Formats: sequence, C-alpha cells, structure tokens
Amino acid sequence: MKIGERLKRLRMVNSLTQEELASRADLTKGYISQLENDATSPSIATLKDIVDVFGITMEEFFAEKSRDEDVVFGADARVQSTGDNDGIKVELLIPGAQNREMDPVLVTIKPGEQMEEQGYHEGEEFGYVLLGRIQLCLDDQCYTVRKGECFYFSSDRKHAVKNPGKTEAGILWVVTPPTFDY
Repeated sequence: MKIGERLKRLRMVNSLTQEELASRADLTKGYISQLENDATSPSIATLKDIVDVFGITMEEFFAEKSRDEDVVFGADARVQSTGDNDGIKVELLIPGAQNREMDPVLVTIKPGEQMEEQGYHEGEEFGYVLLGRIQLCLDDQCYTVRKGECFYFSSDRKHAVKNPGKTEAGILWVVTPPTFDY
C-alpha cells in the first residue's frame, strides 16, 4: 500500500485541500504534499492525527479493499422484487445495494398498471425510460415521460408512476440512498 496515494484519495473524497487537511491535523501544507507524493513517511502519531481528521481508525486506513470485488453483474445476479402486483416487476440490478450509496433497479410495468404511491423519504431519484411511456406524479403534478427521456426529483415529495400506454414500460431507476423494498 502506498500511504501517500491513500491519504490523497481520502483527502479528495472528503473534499479537503492540502491546506485544510494540514490545518486540521496541525501540520503544514508542504508536509501533506510530501506525504501524498511519498517523499516522506509519517510517524505513527502523525498518521493517527491525519486519519482522525477523516473520522476513521488506523485499522480502517490500512484495510486493503479487495480488488476481487464484483464490477460487472449479469442478469443472473439480479434479485426479483417480492411485491404482490404481477403487473409490476422490480429487479435489483446490483446485489447488496442496501449497503451501497445508491440503488439501481429495473422496473417493468404492464399497460394500465400503477406502482404504489411512495410517501416522503430522504434522498433523490433518477429514472430513464427504456420502453414505452410512463406518467410520473409528484405531489399534485403529473408528467408524461417517454422512451429516451429521463426524470429526476428529490424524494421529499409524494410520488407514483403508472403506465397509461398499451405496451409495456421499462425504467432504469436509481435511488439514493437505497429505499426499494424487496
């Protein structure tokens, strides 16, 4: 493991400049730059001061992320929803999305069917219509979204989706944080 590379990545993920990190860890910007370029090595005490700024432990800092983690997921990895409506199919595209930052799903809605209205919750939602067209209702306003169009909204609004068409509708839907029920 290259300590400098790991420090720089953590600094960037936390949206800190070298100067801000240095100030919070009671170091100099020049020293942070040297660490990130592996031009010097920190003492254990100094490294602990730095990782404390990121709110992680030394164990977390040194934990190697597995490079064998799945990156590509085929159709066989999908998890089907357990809902009671046969006219709507929700497929979890990435197994374990409940433990991730976002929840990508594939929603298929038969003609005339409607998803149950969702109440207010935290987060944001994005959808891209792959097939057909849908009607998206947010609070009291409804929108028609056609194949090739997308939608985006804050989840602090009541929302429902229905398929008013005569053909099946398909939506690639991404929610953050994960909220779909399986």
